[in-house]
Amino acid sequence: MIQSIIQIRKSPAVMHIDADAGTFAIRQPKADLSITTTLGELTVQSTRPELTIDQSRAWAAYNGGNMLDMNKRIYSGIEQLYLQGIAKRVEQGNRMAEFFKPGNTIGEVYGMDTEPNSFPETRSPASYDNVDIHIQTQAPQLSYRPAQVDVKIERNAPEIEFTRGKLDVYMQSYGSLQFIPPNLSV
Repeated sequence: MIQSIIQIRKSPAVMHIDADAGTFAIRQPKADLSITTTLGELTVQSTRPELTIDQSRAWAAYNGGNMLDMNKRIYSGIEQLYLQGIAKRVEQGNRMAEFFKPGNTIGEVYGMDTEPNSFPETRSPASYDNVDIHIQTQAPQLSYRPAQVDVKIERNAPEIEFTRGKLDVYMQSYGSLQFIPPNLSV
């Protein structure tokens, strides 16, 4: 009896895959920046202060002042002296009317009247406050224009580069199926 055995040989298929990932290169240029500045402006307009000095009352106290004022003082002073003189004469007459009282003799009433009548004062009274000083000021006029800043930004788009990776697929060895018949020998 002959046995026959068929041999089957197989070899598997070997597939080879070689893959590298792709690469990205991203570059972002800086934005272009443009800044323009307009300077602020401050304008100040000021006026000089006005100084007024009135020393007419001081001159009136030193030397009588102007003629009109001095004549007014003399006139009003003479009027007062005249009224004082009349009052004095009335008083002397009243004393003479009472001649019987001791001390009211003619010698005592009129003999003691030896002081001369004074002339009215031609000058005004002296005072530390005879000079008037006035200072008139005005507030300065201010105008202000604020500074302005103009900023312009121009952005640049990113630059993107992609390099493909490689993908190699190939058969390193093919699969095979081999039938080996039996060896028949008779």
